[in-house]
Amino acid sequence: MDKKVKLYVVVPCYNEEPVLMETSRQMKELFGKMESDGLIGSDSRIVFVDDGSKDKTWDIIDALTKSDKLFAGIKLAHNAGHQNAVFGGLMTVKDECDCAISIDADLQDDINVIPEMVQDFINGYDVVYGVRKKRDTDTFFKRTTAVGFYKLMNFMGVKIVFNHADYRLMSKRALDALSDFPERNMFLRGMVPLVGFKSTSVYYDRNERFAGESKYPLKKMLSFAFDGITSFSISPIRMISAVGAIVCVFAFVMAVYALVEKLLGHTGAGWASLMMSIWFIGGVQLLSVGLIGEYIGKLYKEVKRRPRYIIEAYINEKE
Repeated sequence: MDKKVKLYVVVPCYNEEPVLMETSRQMKELFGKMESDGLIGSDSRIVFVDDGSKDKTWDIIDALTKSDKLFAGIKLAHNAGHQNAVFGGLMTVKDECDCAISIDADLQDDINVIPEMVQDFINGYDVVYGVRKKRDTDTFFKRTTAVGFYKLMNFMGVKIVFNHADYRLMSKRALDALSDFPERNMFLRGMVPLVGFKSTSVYYDRNERFAGESKYPLKKMLSFAFDGITSFSISPIRMISAVGAIVCVFAFVMAVYALVEKLLGHTGAGWASLMMSIWFIGGVQLLSVGLIGEYIGKLYKEVKRRPRYIIEAYINEKE
């Protein structure tokens, strides 16, 4: 590749007022170094996507775009969620760049591997995943649940990169391919590997959050994991059938046991086992109905075909 790479970095933001100025400062410094090294062109951009923030995030983004053409801003009309904000940003810039990188605004993902990502793109890779080397900075609970999540996803048959979140580079043709995915239930970690183009990974140590609070508390993380599983795998539905078969076998055994007890005249016993059986079967039925309802709910969202996001404003000073 003879010409310099036109790189766009998409940064989803939700209530990132405490960290945004530092993020923009570090990113600008990095872009200046990459441009002076001849890696990227002067028409590269850092694009902040305001996902319906309630603080002054958009005011800061607006001020940055007015002070320096390096920065661009996308304002969503309402809070569409992290995955939709990332996707919306990528789809907005895909026709303006050679490649785009998505990264969170909290400075936990190491921006210093971005030059390595761009170099991999120059070397012919369409997708470059940012992968954490280790999870030493996580709590024991978060580390255990995260590893369990990746293993569970693989067990369910979902192709996902271990220890990779949403820090990745995608070429223009990879972004074009991603735009053909019509689903409303967004899980980019599972969608991007389905694009299939030549890919590689870069590895980095994750930093502590510079400021502000995590946007993924335990409740939201569990919901995100469950959405990922039910959006990309029908294994839970098949497991219901397996559990149903096991319960039927158990019920047959209990029926034989009850008949034997009847013949032996011991029918007065067994109240506890009867109650346990009723509660067990009832619990399995409720769990099964709830899980099936989750899939039906996703079908309901897909059928309505509502827009994933609505852009209120896009500020990008072109050269």
